[in-house]
Amino acid sequence: MADTFISRTLDLTTGDREAVYDLTADCAAFLGEVARGRSGLLNIFTPHATAGLAVIETGAGSDEDLLAALHSLLPADDRWRHRHGSPGHGRDHVLPAIVPPHATLPVIDGVLELGTWQSVTLVDTNRDNPRRQVRLSFLAG
Repeated sequence: MADTFISRTLDLTTGDREAVYDLTADCAAFLGEVARGRSGLLNIFTPHATAGLAVIETGAGSDEDLLAALHSLLPADDRWRHRHGSPGHGRDHVLPAIVPPHATLPVIDGVLELGTWQSVTLVDTNRDNPRRQVRLSFLAG
């Protein structure tokens, strides 16, 4: 039963601009390696105080719309008490309350069960930290 729970960390370089990074192919590759046709759950977690995970459509403008909505909700200005880093960085520390740092998704017969237009994404608004980790964990049912 040692392969009932398998976990791996992705190391990502996100750059110096806000972005939504598609992790769907990474999740599928991980499951192709470890699930071996089994059903269970994929947990995705990012251990950062300034990033989150979202299941959204990408490539058709929704990722840019998400960043625009976050700018409206969490403006990068001087209203934040948390003030180190680039201007408005305090809002990056509020982001995980809106875009959580975790997601748990169903895996059926070794395949991640997403809707037609859904993608698994890392949402990173923190321009001060270009190095990120995302942990993928498969729990077989």
